[in-house]
Amino acid sequence: MREVVLARPGDFAEWRDAARALLAGGVRPEDVSWRTADEGASLFGDAAPAAPTTSVTLPRELVAMTNRVICHRDAAVSARLYRIVWRALRDRQLLARRTDPDIDWLSKAEKAIRRDIHKMHAFVRFRRLGEEAGRESFAAWFEPDHRILRLTAPFFQRRFYGMDWAIVTPDARAIWTDEKLIYGPGGTKGEVPDSDVVEDQWRTYYGAIFNPARVKIAAMRAEMPKKHWKNLPEAQDIAPLLAGAAARVERMRETAVSLANPQTDKWRTRVPETLALTDEIETLDELARAVGGCTRCTLHCHATQAVVGEGPSAARIMLVGEQPGDREDLEGRPFVGPAGQVLGEALAEAGLDRTSLFLTNAVKHFKYEPRGKRRLHQNPTTGEIDICRWWLDKERALVQPDLIVTLGGSALRGVTGKSMGVMSMRGVVHELAGGTKLVATIHPSFLLRLPDRARAAEERAAFVADLALARKLAA
Repeated sequence: MREVVLARPGDFAEWRDAARALLAGGVRPEDVSWRTADEGASLFGDAAPAAPTTSVTLPRELVAMTNRVICHRDAAVSARLYRIVWRALRDRQLLARRTDPDIDWLSKAEKAIRRDIHKMHAFVRFRRLGEEAGRESFAAWFEPDHRILRLTAPFFQRRFYGMDWAIVTPDARAIWTDEKLIYGPGGTKGEVPDSDVVEDQWRTYYGAIFNPARVKIAAMRAEMPKKHWKNLPEAQDIAPLLAGAAARVERMRETAVSLANPQTDKWRTRVPETLALTDEIETLDELARAVGGCTRCTLHCHATQAVVGEGPSAARIMLVGEQPGDREDLEGRPFVGPAGQVLGEALAEAGLDRTSLFLTNAVKHFKYEPRGKRRLHQNPTTGEIDICRWWLDKERALVQPDLIVTLGGSALRGVTGKSMGVMSMRGVVHELAGGTKLVATIHPSFLLRLPDRARAAEERAAFVADLALARKLAA
């Protein structure tokens, strides 16, 4: 009986070298005892032979599957795989025999590994540790079902190349630093911080997009297994969100707002266009009534209502966004959706009181594409922005702000009348006709779309800095 002692369970290279030696020596599967170093010594096994100088050729597909399946926690995985490769050397069609017990086990084991890899890609959450020499460092804790860190680390290396990070699991850890990927021993959850500032932003967004009317708990648990909840920042909100789902659905039914139909009385009784564009508008209330009757472009046909600016009539700072979103369209107020929540948090960090600002949009109606029961945001065209610019100019004339902050490219065109890159205008204070200052920055919805958490944190800090600059200029 040959005995093979594996020092590193799940290490393909170590298992492969031992299997090659056994295959070259003609050692049958039933004559091999496989164990790990922590299982203790065998009383009857002989040492495995040294690695041979001759090569063993196997089907490429089988080698790839073996590379993954060796990470499986099945205690007999090493012996099972050796039996399969032993048989494959003698039966080149073995992998095609799907009903064979060994091949059936191999397929199911690989499927489990692939699923575990997918879950790790989706549910690893990095927490910020700090910054050194201009490079941020992050750490994450994860508990995979199998020993898959070796298989998943290269994915995170490619995706988060520009930051230093460590992923700690009970079996091993992967560390990316100085553009080198190294592996070390396993650790504990206590080595990784519990939260960071980006997680609060993500939880706000998750709560805003949670749709209680479409909750399918079984499907959610299938895609997001409950064992991972304790390591996900949004998971702590799932229970209260689910608990209040029924009540929220009932409130939605009571206050349901259907999509507007161009043939309804609402549109037939609109104020004619000839009465809408007039210099006789002298207050923001008069402007709101006039915008509500605007039919200058086709966007009014499908939006629920026009959304005008909100804030003090003598505000020193005016924030201009792109257009209303789904929530804004339903409620009739600017920046009340997910992007508005991000904006509110950033304003507070920058030392600005939202209630002292005038918030508006370059376009006053929600432009979207129906997709089932959802309404997907669409960017307004330059023509639509230019048509709506009359209303924005009227708001500026009535409020007369000392400083305007444009959020995104559409807002920049709405204020200046020209299409310019936000990044080319950002970081510099510009002066408009009449002496009003202009600060250009990104739209807060941009932060919600960033999948890279490190970049999201960096962009959020820059966004807050732009708002802080506006506060200093206005002061």
